[in-house]
Amino acid sequence: MATTTAAKAITTRPQTARRKFRINWGTVVIYLVLMPLAITLIVPIWYMVDMAFTPEQFQLRWPIAWVPIPFTFQNFIHIYYDKTLPIMRWLLNSAIVTGFGTIATLFLAALSAYAFARLQFPGRSFLFGLLIASLLVPGTVTLIPAFLLLRDIGNIPVVGPYLGLGTYSAIWLPALAHAWAIFFLRQQFYSIPRELEDAAYIDGAGRFRVFWQICLPLVRAALVAQGIFTALAFWNDLFWPLIVLNDRNGLTLPVGLLVLSQGSYIQRGLAFAGGFIASAPPLIFYAIFQRQIIQGISTAGMAGR
Repeated sequence: MATTTAAKAITTRPQTARRKFRINWGTVVIYLVLMPLAITLIVPIWYMVDMAFTPEQFQLRWPIAWVPIPFTFQNFIHIYYDKTLPIMRWLLNSAIVTGFGTIATLFLAALSAYAFARLQFPGRSFLFGLLIASLLVPGTVTLIPAFLLLRDIGNIPVVGPYLGLGTYSAIWLPALAHAWAIFFLRQQFYSIPRELEDAAYIDGAGRFRVFWQICLPLVRAALVAQGIFTALAFWNDLFWPLIVLNDRNGLTLPVGLLVLSQGSYIQRGLAFAGGFIASAPPLIFYAIFQRQIIQGISTAGMAGR
């Protein structure tokens, strides 16, 4: 009996070991496909960081040194103290545009989404269909009408200096009616049980209080996810601010970096340092809110009608 037990143990050990080291070829294929894509994305970012900490006289050396030798902060010091390159002012301008634009867009999108999800009014389905159809219209089609509209608003004596061309409002106004954000949040409001709202109405709460204190906290993950996407769109936008802004000190950071990279002699170290400053905040925000972003994306569209 003992001999039989020992023989079984000897025969099962190789099978267990063979099972333990079995290769999952599906996972191997996925890694083989994703690794070149990851390298394609990481190499330019690494090159930017490398050149940002490399002195100007070593910017064009060949072969490329993927580690900044010698290491220096001189490019960032130059950016901070050079009054002709107000990059820190541009950074502040981008933060103001991104912060206010994101908050205003989310607030209006949440109100509109709640109305489409919960309120009954004539033409609701038709208006929502027009909203979805607007997603099919390229942004270049509305570029000239939006520019002419803002130009005409700028000619109005009272509101022109605050809403016309050359102001930050010219960046915000065309983006406040965010069709995708309304659709995205509408799907989330549909997932909220109506019994919660009915209980709040019985307790005497009004429509806006139910929206603000009951429904809005329940879609917080989707708000964070959409807020990150909206903030990145405002932060990285180059084309529209380049058209509507005309004051050098009032430029946003992407437009300022474009100005920095123009001229008879491009200071590559300063340009890469500015790019590093511009890309650091989005990376930090994603590192902080990545769980909410993934959760918001994964639940989008699961409760819509």
